[in-house]
Amino acid sequence: MEPRKSGDATGELRAHWSPGRVVFAGTALMVTLFVAALAGIGWYEHREAVEGRIDRGALLARVLDDHATSTLETASVALTALAELIGVADLPADPTRLNSPLTQALVGLPFMRSIALLDMDGRVLASSVGSDVGRTIELEALGSLPTQSEDTVGPFVAGRHLADVRRPSGAVSGIGFVPVLHKVPMPGGRELLLVGLVNPGAFSNYQSQTISRAGDVAVLALLDGRVIASAGDLSVAPISGATHPVFREHLDTRDHDSYVGAGFGPGRRIVAFRASGSRPLVTIVEQSYARTVEDWLLAMRWIALIGAFGLALLVVTAATVWRSLRAREAARRQREAVQARAVRHERELTVLIKSVQELIFRTDAQGAITFVNARWSAVSGESADQALGRRLHDLVDDEQRAEVDALFAPDGASGLRTAQLTLRAADGREHRFQVAVAPLLVQGRIAGFAGSAVDVTERWAAKQRLQAQLAFTGLLLEISPVPVSMTDAEGRITTVNQTWEEFFGCSRADVVGRPAVDLLQSGEAGLHAEHDRRLMRGGGRVRFEAKIAHGDGSLRDVVVTKVLVPNDRGDPLGILTTVMDVSEFREAERATRDARNVAEEASRTKSEFIANISHELRTPLQSILGFSELGLMRGRHDERLAAMFQDIHASGERMLALVNDLLDVSKIESAVGTFHLERTDLRGLIRSVAAELDPLLQRAQLRLHVELSEAPLLARVDPLRFQQVVRNVLANAIKFSPTGQSIDVSGHATPNGEIHLRVRDHGPGIPPAELDAIFDAFVQSSATKNGAGGTGLGLAICRKIVEAHGGRIRASNATDGGGVFDIHFPARPSAETQSMPIDEA
Repeated sequence: MEPRKSGDATGELRAHWSPGRVVFAGTALMVTLFVAALAGIGWYEHREAVEGRIDRGALLARVLDDHATSTLETASVALTALAELIGVADLPADPTRLNSPLTQALVGLPFMRSIALLDMDGRVLASSVGSDVGRTIELEALGSLPTQSEDTVGPFVAGRHLADVRRPSGAVSGIGFVPVLHKVPMPGGRELLLVGLVNPGAFSNYQSQTISRAGDVAVLALLDGRVIASAGDLSVAPISGATHPVFREHLDTRDHDSYVGAGFGPGRRIVAFRASGSRPLVTIVEQSYARTVEDWLLAMRWIALIGAFGLALLVVTAATVWRSLRAREAARRQREAVQARAVRHERELTVLIKSVQELIFRTDAQGAITFVNARWSAVSGESADQALGRRLHDLVDDEQRAEVDALFAPDGASGLRTAQLTLRAADGREHRFQVAVAPLLVQGRIAGFAGSAVDVTERWAAKQRLQAQLAFTGLLLEISPVPVSMTDAEGRITTVNQTWEEFFGCSRADVVGRPAVDLLQSGEAGLHAEHDRRLMRGGGRVRFEAKIAHGDGSLRDVVVTKVLVPNDRGDPLGILTTVMDVSEFREAERATRDARNVAEEASRTKSEFIANISHELRTPLQSILGFSELGLMRGRHDERLAAMFQDIHASGERMLALVNDLLDVSKIESAVGTFHLERTDLRGLIRSVAAELDPLLQRAQLRLHVELSEAPLLARVDPLRFQQVVRNVLANAIKFSPTGQSIDVSGHATPNGEIHLRVRDHGPGIPPAELDAIFDAFVQSSATKNGAGGTGLGLAICRKIVEAHGGRIRASNATDGGGVFDIHFPARPSAETQSMPIDEA
């Protein structure tokens, strides 16, 4: 190995330290030193700007803290003076006489909304706001109670006055106040509470005037983090004291400080805080760190401009020298770059052809494959090498070989040739390709073909499925029993089904392409046109009833449904219309309505007949009863005569009871009477009926056990009608209860607010098959027909009265014997008494 010559080493050294490199190194060094000097100046100015903002924030925090403390101290002094005045004068019999002194005290306290005197239960005894007097508030919402020696400051409370007090939400939003609480000792050991409502807007206004700079934030909060007032650009909701760094990290160790970090506002903040020395208050002033940086950048603009000019001059000079030194190397580098680019493009083209998802191939002049990309393996299941030398003519079915021969015809056109071919893979699967080939010409002769094939198998299969689906949809439309038509955006008919042809008596060949309104009468055409315009404007679906002329000339009642059909871009394509013939249904409705009217007229006639005949019977009955009573008086010394008149009088009484029941039934059914509903405690009405029936109970040797809830049973009822229900049910129980037994009456309110009354006896009970029938008129239970009398109308009247109140009555049998009647009255809201008509039974 020959020793390296000194000349070679010198040449290598010169090549390494070429003039261009020397210029570049010197320029880089000068630029580095220049940029370092500019960075030092900028860093110094930035530090001065941040420290100035920190000092400003500390000063603002102190000013705002002094203002807040002095404001609350003034409020405390005013409350102390008022407390001494009240304690010395003692509380008057009418505490509202203190409203005027409290109002006068506000004259010198513009920062307070109102002053109120409360007892320790939260009831407002006196207030400068008269509407607050007499209200009771939750003292917990005003914060902790004061001691005898000092007052307390509560959290921010939303609202203007004590009447608006709710539990604090923890965030300052909207109108509110800050309560200052002072305890007032009274003679006899009694204590009262003076509450001054400080307007937090006084703090916010002073804060806004003090901070003045855009982006600054001032917050006044309690030591536990609850915010009282704020000012400035709070673009996000205040974070709670539990997460703010002042309350979480700093207040435990110092009363005032400043730092740069997280705060109420977004991003980094310059925060200064100060805790009050005499009140549980913390004043926080925040300045935007980003705004400080913007101001610093604004101040640095001239230095930056000078530096940029110097750098530009240095760079331009260096670039000029660099260009002159590098000019000789440009041609060599350009030549090398062109060569490298050509090699790279060739490699990229090779990779691109391999990665293309479509099939790319090249053939010779006879159509034999000479090149194929990797897609061939995914399609055929064979390697690309196995495809070389094979002809496309041999890879397709016999019926498509003529198309392949046309693609590779030597005397064909020189342009692009296309065909759609089916290739079968090695596993038997068929793939459908859209093939395009172009001849490769050399000196005017075809030397081969270059082609590509796009796999359209899925698209072709989807097209076949779509055609099948369209055929199926057309078949469904054709066999639909409802007339269906489709119109385009101009209102011309595009298609109808067979049912439509049969309904309108027109063939589709005669109507397709014609405006749909031409097939309708003038009145029908206007209605359909209006609905079509509405659909074209707003889309959706409309449904309406109309009369349409049938093909046989008759008018039919139909329900027309129209829906807007959009195209693939969402624009209106046309309107699909269905017509449902409801003529028979409407005719049945009219027949049903006529039958109901006839039945209602018959019911009214029956009720009027019962009412008339009952009124006619009352007149002779009154005469019979009068003369029987006269006979009893005159024949009381004749035992036989007295017995005869007694029987006449008893029969007349029973007859009169029957007539009265008939009158009640007819009155309720005829909707002539009205119920006068009143909000009433049902317990008093029940006890009144029980006292009224006490002679009957004594006579039958029965006991009545009444158990009603302690809470009032409030419901809106007609008292007389309600007592009639209770009287009839109890009389029924008395009539059929064995001697010596008891009758149980209970009443309570259910969880859903209903009033539930229950009457239970120990009689023979009611056969299960007759539990509902006994409420029909003139029906009595077969188990109670013991000669005790009765018309069978009492329970019928009860059910009609209960249902007129919106309630229900039900009969059942107790497990140990006896009948049970359950009566439910709905809960009604409080309202004034009013007359209410009864619906027809």
